[in-house]
Amino acid sequence: MPKHLEKKSEETLYKTNWSTYKHDRYVMSNGEEGDYFYSEPMPSVMIVPVLPDGKIVLVLQNRYLFDKQSIEFPAGKAKQGQTIIEAAKAELQEETGYTADEIVNLGVFAYAPAEIKSLCNVYLAQVSTQGNQMLDDTEDMDVLYRRPDEIEEMIKNNEIWNGLTMAVWSLVRHHLIK
Repeated sequence: MPKHLEKKSEETLYKTNWSTYKHDRYVMSNGEEGDYFYSEPMPSVMIVPVLPDGKIVLVLQNRYLFDKQSIEFPAGKAKQGQTIIEAAKAELQEETGYTADEIVNLGVFAYAPAEIKSLCNVYLAQVSTQGNQMLDDTEDMDVLYRRPDEIEEMIKNNEIWNGLTMAVWSLVRHHLIK
């Protein structure tokens, strides 16, 4: 059975509006001590918007750390005082211009449990009417439309390389592919 690490202390190293960066000291079962560094961001949401014709709404944006274009589902973090469902609806509208006609939570998962103490909440949204995007100053993205089979091909061809998008697709694809 894997060994349990016992937390000895916790220290906040740095805090932003979106995340807290921490350092813990722990004790292993053999008595040795160690250090654990991690981030604890606000809860995140990722939404898979579906149009009446079955096409999926995605966004295209540049990812700074890789200096590479990334095709993803709309996503973001809950703001202070915002519920998870409010965050999902807001991110959908801000990034795509769509509002949800119907929105269903399909689950939650830890996306990097060794480094990030946060969960991603997954939503499937039925959308039909598009308004204007409401991007913040740090965002620049285009809206794309793809059929479910095209998303499958894009993942196979590494055109979709974002891990969260691929993980979320694994949760929702059986709802969309007959």
